Amino acid sequence: MPATILIIEDEPAILELLSINLQHAGYVIRTAQDVRQAQEQIQDVLPDLILLDWMLPDQPGIRLAKQLRAASRTREIPLIMLTARGTEQDKVDGLEAGADDYLTKPFSLRELHARIKSLLRRRAPQLTADLIQAGELTLDPESRQVSCADLSLPMGPSEFRLLHFLMTHAQRVYSRSQLLDQVWGDHVFLEERTVDVHIRRLRKALSPAGQEFLIQTVRGAGYRFSTTQSE
Repeated sequence: MPATILIIEDEPAILELLSINLQHAGYVIRTAQDVRQAQEQIQDVLPDLILLDWMLPDQPGIRLAKQLRAASRTREIPLIMLTARGTEQDKVDGLEAGADDYLTKPFSLRELHARIKSLLRRRAPQLTADLIQAGELTLDPESRQVSCADLSLPMGPSEFRLLHFLMTHAQRVYSRSQLLDQVWGDHVFLEERTVDVHIRRLRKALSPAGQEFLIQTVRGAGYRFSTTQSE
């Protein structure tokens, strides 16, 4: 699924320019013109990345950045600070407040695109279109196809998203609640056992190629993707 970007910017012309440009690039765009609106948007749907202006009418964006990093629900969201403040100390302050990157106005849209892609690749690789390969298994996000050697492995959209996330976070163990948040979104309320159902379906989809062992249960903890067969 395309990444959702929240743009927090109080200048209407810049907000419109960024919104239209990023929509054309394939992102889902949500907007806010002050911190209050931004908090409402984040409460409604957790974005995959935030573009945050420093100077906002109700409080500085840098203060919001600190609040986002202090909250467990939002601390992992990739954050790019957009500002006309370009001194070395301003950049240091922005990064120390929790920004992952810092762009000084005016900036080129091409550079912004590159920084968004780079940040998503580092912080949320499951949201990129990069081809993923693990052993003989290949997942292509653009064509939404999974294959092993020359064998195609059809699967449902939920199983595809689940596999995509696990493959891009190989060896890491995720609980059911973490997988619900990461794959289905924290605004979707489902039973944790729903994850077990989709794990079974995913293993069944991988079984014709003998790859079901890649999806491993870690007793008392959750699930992981690993090319090393568990004993």
